[in-house]
Amino acid sequence: MKKKVKTIGYIYSEEKLKEDEKIFRKLAKKRNLDIEMFNLLKGLSRKETEKRIKKCDIFYNNSGEEFAVEFVKTIENLGKKVVDCSKVYYYGEDKWYMFLMMKKKGIPTVRTMLLSENMNIAKKELEEFGYWPVILKRIYGTMGEFVDKAENMGEAMNIMKKFWGKAKERIPIIAQEMICSPCYRVTVIDNKIKQSIVKKSKGWKCTGVYLHRVGRFSPDGKLKEIIRKLNKIFGIKVYGADFLKKGDEWVVLEINTQPAFDFILSEREMLINDVLNLLAKS
Repeated sequence: MKKKVKTIGYIYSEEKLKEDEKIFRKLAKKRNLDIEMFNLLKGLSRKETEKRIKKCDIFYNNSGEEFAVEFVKTIENLGKKVVDCSKVYYYGEDKWYMFLMMKKKGIPTVRTMLLSENMNIAKKELEEFGYWPVILKRIYGTMGEFVDKAENMGEAMNIMKKFWGKAKERIPIIAQEMICSPCYRVTVIDNKIKQSIVKKSKGWKCTGVYLHRVGRFSPDGKLKEIIRKLNKIFGIKVYGADFLKKGDEWVVLEINTQPAFDFILSEREMLINDVLNLLAKS
């Protein structure tokens, strides 16, 4: 009997196919895997979309847009599996929840405080926190857009006003201790470390457009043990964990559930192929 060809649904949000999508389709074709592309920036009629969803055996979400989470929930409601599932979004994207989970499970992370929406109360909280300079960030946000550094209370209040002024609603803000360290990214696929790089920049931000250059590093035993704990606690199949060095100790900064694969271009296909391995066997 002829073996059924597996169909993978690929979720993305781009005006046109970018390099990740092109490589994904190319490698899938080589492996005799069918790909059904779902571009969330294009019109998706309900009946036609449901029909296409039901054709797929498994889905991979490569969109960091908030709407993608709702689309993933729709797919799950139709009985289909998505890598990664909708609940994972809240682990990786809610920075306050992530901190609480780390603290509860004894995983070293950056000192963090949730700030009140009341500016007067937030002032008192920052005084109690007592770390200057302090990093302020919204609990949701990507590419360093809603992240800034305050040297003093006046700057902190202005940053909070700026963050809330950009948004239609007051998304909660957290304060984090500033640790002077390069950012170490560990990319994990199917519970295995697949890439480990150090991100360096000319300023204090090491993400998005602020990234200056990258290099490789070898994870030590302590870092590998933290990764094992993260795998067990969160159950995320594809993610990038960002670490800082505080003295000789590793601390987790955050987890990214749609990690970039293009830090080292020569390894991009390898990482996407590892994702395909995971999807093909799931």
